[in-house]
Amino acid sequence: MTAGRVNPWLVLVLVCLAQFMVVLDATIVNVALPSIQADLGISESSLQWIVNAYALLFGGFLLLGGRAGDLIGRKRVFLAGLVVFTSASLLCAVASGETMLILARGLQGLGAALVSPAALSIVTTTFREGPERTKALGVWAAIAVGGGAVGLVLGGFLVEVLSWPWIFFVNVPVGIVAFVLSMRLVPESKDEHAHRSFDIAGAATVTGGLIALVYGIVRSAESGWGSAEVLGFLALSAVLLVAFVLIERRSVEPLVRLSIFSVKTVRGANVAMFIVAAGLFSMFFFNTLYVQRVLGFSPLEAGFAFVPFTAGVIVGAGLSQKLVPALGAREVPLIGLGLGALGLLTFLRLTPDGSYVPDLLPGILLTSVGMGLVFVPITLIATSGVPNDDAGLVSGLFNTSQQIGGALGLALLSTLATNRTADELSSLGRAPTQADQAEALVSGFHVAWALSATFLAVAAVLLAVLLRRRDVIAVSEGEAAPVVA
Repeated sequence: MTAGRVNPWLVLVLVCLAQFMVVLDATIVNVALPSIQADLGISESSLQWIVNAYALLFGGFLLLGGRAGDLIGRKRVFLAGLVVFTSASLLCAVASGETMLILARGLQGLGAALVSPAALSIVTTTFREGPERTKALGVWAAIAVGGGAVGLVLGGFLVEVLSWPWIFFVNVPVGIVAFVLSMRLVPESKDEHAHRSFDIAGAATVTGGLIALVYGIVRSAESGWGSAEVLGFLALSAVLLVAFVLIERRSVEPLVRLSIFSVKTVRGANVAMFIVAAGLFSMFFFNTLYVQRVLGFSPLEAGFAFVPFTAGVIVGAGLSQKLVPALGAREVPLIGLGLGALGLLTFLRLTPDGSYVPDLLPGILLTSVGMGLVFVPITLIATSGVPNDDAGLVSGLFNTSQQIGGALGLALLSTLATNRTADELSSLGRAPTQADQAEALVSGFHVAWALSATFLAVAAVLLAVLLRRRDVIAVSEGEAAPVVA
């Protein structure tokens, strides 16, 4: 089946449906953790790995998933990822113990690492650069960001009305429908000029390096940045990633063509997204803790509290499609980053006796609209100026920037926030009351919110420095950018 015989918007619906599952599952499990722990008897130390197993395998295999699509076919890898993800969801739902559940969550992450870059590269090869791709990526951005907030609502609803296995069961019929329809309707595409071989050494070192990096980051929140465990994994990550670069420089058919980083749009967009994700992931995490642990919201109420975030992203994404031609693909995300930083700074007004509408909602709306203005043009910039043969590569890089940046930011800010809270409590010189604990908790959150705003400001500065207006003129005008071979 050729792309010309397919309705591209139907293709967009199908790949966005799959991406929605991937994004949803990154957050939907959070509100179910207490129920899972009680039902399966999972210890506090093991509970975190229900979340982290997914993040580790997702972040670690993204590049391999993206390049596999270029070499053996984006549709083929997309379908394989759907099979892995859907099967793993079923295993999660029927898990009878913590080991089975954690392993199945890791398998879900592997499936997500195949689905996500393949889906984005299918979008970029189905829609030509210009207004149509801008609209398509506007939908993609809304799904990618909004899915996280929807996951909190859906997770709370399923846990309260049914039971925790349903947060995984729900993926099974959706995955089957997406697979069957995609088999018939999604066109195949790949790099026809590539050698039919894989850079096994490169894949092993980069995947191992990223997994070691993410694992070290995750463990830092519990063991501390100076612990032998964390330093050991970070050192291992550095060794593997350096080895990866050396292998790629000598490989005939590299997993990552290093010259891709000479493309200014690719380099600038990925650096900016890495830092944006570091701030945005933390915003979701700490605001969810604030509404549940300080304001006393139930899981379902906490989920609904972030529905305005989804709406704001959709509004911002829609506005960006009109503003990019008028103001420029570089200027619109700079405006969005400014709004996002301002929104995060408004959270510094929050106190233990705050309330949702006057205190929390304004910051959520400012941040969400700002992020909607950021994601569409940044995605356009990241995927422009490269040949279709590298669509999987740039998609994998872009997704990896988000996942690794988010993991690093969350681990760093979580550690700093926890330290501030502990310092506040220890300085009391007496047993803390419930009010003292809430005050110390919010004080720690203030550190995280302030640094999250700083991350967005740094991203704006780097975007302005790394990209000039002339570098993105083709994207701004809705034209095909010059292709770098």
